[in-house]
Amino acid sequence: MDQDMTLGDKRGRARVPSRGARRADAEDPRPLPMTVAWRQHGRMSGDGGGASASPESSSKGVPFVANMIMPTPIVALVGTYPPTVCGLATFMSNLSAAIAAPESGWSTVVVRVVDRPEADAHREVVAQWIVGDSASLSRAVAAIESSDAVVLQHEYGVFGGPDGQDVLELIEAVQVPLIAVLHTVLPDPTRHQRDILDQVMTAASLTVVQSEAARRRLIAVHNADAEQIVVVPHGAAANFAGPVLPDIERPAVLTWGLLGPGKGIEHGISAIALLQQRSPAPVYIVAGQTHPKVLATQGERYRYQLRDQSRALGVADRVRFDDSYRDWESLRALIRSVDVVLLPYDSRDQVSSGVLVEAVASGKPVVATRFPHAEELLSRGAGLTVPQGDFQAMAAALDRVLHEPGLAARMATASRREGAALLWPVVGATYRSLIAEVLPARAVA
Repeated sequence: MDQDMTLGDKRGRARVPSRGARRADAEDPRPLPMTVAWRQHGRMSGDGGGASASPESSSKGVPFVANMIMPTPIVALVGTYPPTVCGLATFMSNLSAAIAAPESGWSTVVVRVVDRPEADAHREVVAQWIVGDSASLSRAVAAIESSDAVVLQHEYGVFGGPDGQDVLELIEAVQVPLIAVLHTVLPDPTRHQRDILDQVMTAASLTVVQSEAARRRLIAVHNADAEQIVVVPHGAAANFAGPVLPDIERPAVLTWGLLGPGKGIEHGISAIALLQQRSPAPVYIVAGQTHPKVLATQGERYRYQLRDQSRALGVADRVRFDDSYRDWESLRALIRSVDVVLLPYDSRDQVSSGVLVEAVASGKPVVATRFPHAEELLSRGAGLTVPQGDFQAMAAALDRVLHEPGLAARMATASRREGAALLWPVVGATYRSLIAEVLPARAVA
């Protein structure tokens, strides 16, 4: 740890200098990867597991013991996790693998948040925190305390109680250093929502957000300490090359993800209807199952409404609803097979989108509505943004991408450039460095 670090309390939390991942007050708007070794803690970042202590570490204030093999860190992650079907679960699975990359020597364990007890096929899941169940919370805390640090995924709807207030019981109980990853930062939270997030940030050694828009909002709305906020991108797998699906008619526009009201698919269908005079007319692929929570309360009503709309506009044969389950490789092949990705979302507040990041990491041109994360990530040429609900602007943007000479190629080049900083190996290294910063120095007896 750098010498200006001060250990604050039983968590070993610290005010850390601006090294590695960019702090909130940095000028450069792009997140920076980190791969720094961390001998400051009497360990190394570990290309091959544990590292021997050396005289160098004693010069940093850590006692040197010859031939002492230092353990590599164990990191607990808390949140939803597969087989739960949601974007947060997918994110946490990918983040776990990225932090525990084989060459790092690090390992991860998972505390999976569930609504009811379930069988777990993943050996990294060491505890389930059942919403509203105090006994499972105690087991979850015990599992976390066996690790060196905990990375908490925060969404209001994940944890039990009003606005997910039960998360406060967890953060009060754990003693190891905590990093909070905020997936939602509301522009106008209720007083209760504000209080919950403020307490999460107070308990955390560092707070991670996934976009500059989220950082600015967190400072403006919550008066957050800028030095304790770090921007780390969502993370994505490189998908620039590989086989394509031969049965995809071109040109093809793709929207994918869990289906439900607010996704704006109806505006995408209206936009496609305006492009039917083109020859060949584009096909619109809507891929994804209905969100489980929407399915439980509304059934397939939204999907049926979209199909009725397609028929009414005379484009039923040009809009393809793919509600089949696709494994990861099949989805990646589908993304590679289309010409443009459309994100027609109604939200004006979304500060993090995994679908957007995956589209950019696939080198695909993107047309998106003007939600904050899209305006930020697409601002350097990787896509076009349009007003929410404006299907005419959507149609004009899609027409440009599909037919304006050279535009799609330039956008694809920009996507590849942006995508390099979003890849999971880079993100995993960044998290390892952040975790290393908040771990207290450990003297070797």
